[in-house]
Amino acid sequence: MNKIEALKAERDGLDVTEDLVRFAREGWRTIADDDKERLKWVGVFHRKPTPGHFMMRIRMANGIVTAAQARLLGEITKATGRNIADVTTRQQIQLRWVTIEGVPDVIARLGAAGLSSLQTGMDNIRGIVGCPATGLTPHELFDTAPIAAAFQRIFLGNKAFTNLPRKFNVTITGCLEHCTAGETQDISMTPAIATRDGAEVAGLNVAVGGKQGSGGPRFATDLDAFVAPGEAADVCAAIALIFRDHGPREARSKARLAFLVDEWGGQRFRKELEARLGRALPPAGRDARDARVTDHIGIFRQREPGLNYVGLKTPVGRVTGDQLVELARLAERYGRGELRFTPSQNVLLSHVPDALLGELTQEPLLRELPYNPSEIQRGLVSCTGTDFCNLALIDTKTRALALAREFERRLETSRPLTVRWSGCPASCGNHHTADVGLQGCKVKVNGQIVDGVHVFVGGRGGREPRAAEKILEDVPCDELPEVLDRLIRFFPRGERRKEDA
Repeated sequence: MNKIEALKAERDGLDVTEDLVRFAREGWRTIADDDKERLKWVGVFHRKPTPGHFMMRIRMANGIVTAAQARLLGEITKATGRNIADVTTRQQIQLRWVTIEGVPDVIARLGAAGLSSLQTGMDNIRGIVGCPATGLTPHELFDTAPIAAAFQRIFLGNKAFTNLPRKFNVTITGCLEHCTAGETQDISMTPAIATRDGAEVAGLNVAVGGKQGSGGPRFATDLDAFVAPGEAADVCAAIALIFRDHGPREARSKARLAFLVDEWGGQRFRKELEARLGRALPPAGRDARDARVTDHIGIFRQREPGLNYVGLKTPVGRVTGDQLVELARLAERYGRGELRFTPSQNVLLSHVPDALLGELTQEPLLRELPYNPSEIQRGLVSCTGTDFCNLALIDTKTRALALAREFERRLETSRPLTVRWSGCPASCGNHHTADVGLQGCKVKVNGQIVDGVHVFVGGRGGREPRAAEKILEDVPCDELPEVLDRLIRFFPRGERRKEDA
């Protein structure tokens, strides 16, 4: 039994909630290593690069928050986070520099505002990813936010779901364009149309076993199964419990659902799912997705006449507390008090009337978080890097921004290009599905150890996903501009859908 399985067998991770007040009273140095791991069940992460300080990851299905919630996150960031927070590729916010003394108060304030950090780490169902424009965009089959909310109600705080063999990622989307990383999720539900009793009905096709880290990318296996929206949350729960009961637990590096699906195959997995549900599943419907890709950056028409949502680029996902507070103000001033964070680390302002669009685009914050960034900037994604992550091998965010500026100087701004950085093989930056994916490593140059990357190219997600191919190893980061300049000049020129407004 590995050490994580041993500590889970000794005590459920959620039970550490009972010790938070004691930890706050006695200080971080008194927390045993096992309890530092258990703290991740309540979304509290000790980080070696910042001794004595913790990160807190805030759960928000589909990345949707109210202006009041965003303002609270900004205020906490200003007070305890040295004015730095990060938007993740799972549409969540990571608070920085929190002390254990302050954790109980932060959790209480989050709870009072309808937010939670519960089960955002370790062997839990992580934040549910979905189209950030769900319910707004005309380019969707139906709104999946209610499904994400229903599924979250099933598992959050429920100990039946707190001892999975490993982390568990879920994407549920009705978006017809590719805007999530469903192909690399443990569960991927995507929009589909089936024929029942001679009539077409909208629902979701189900695939399982996708992943990025733990030995490289694997795209989810299609189960040839169709579920109606009202059934989807229960199906997700059943799949998670199959993983709990049958998933491999011996080696942490081989404990993802992907390895169980590889062992069983899709047909056996489907039969087990049907047995657990107590009913047969109809075959998959017609895939309703089209070939287009969107990041929702720009100005787009909503379904409701006269309204728009505005997607703002957040450079490499890093925001300040002041920016979060200002985003809250803009959401109230120009919209209906709502913000939505995206899987590409950006943010949407929704429900903006036509008459206010011009005024909004002149707001000073939109110079820092632009709605019309360069193609290089808009396709930029980065994991946390060595600033705060225990696993990262290199500084990703600073290097990513520097490389983007260099690309802007060298290349035509009209060329769409996604460049994604992961600081280690865990692939938190989703580098396997990018035009250019960069995975951090260490390289020896003239006897000195320096930051380097492995270079991957040609990845993509969506209806016909393709894993990026590694073409270069151990490239020193300082040599990247020249190396990539020669490479990407041969990339085909992509086209991006024009703004709808």
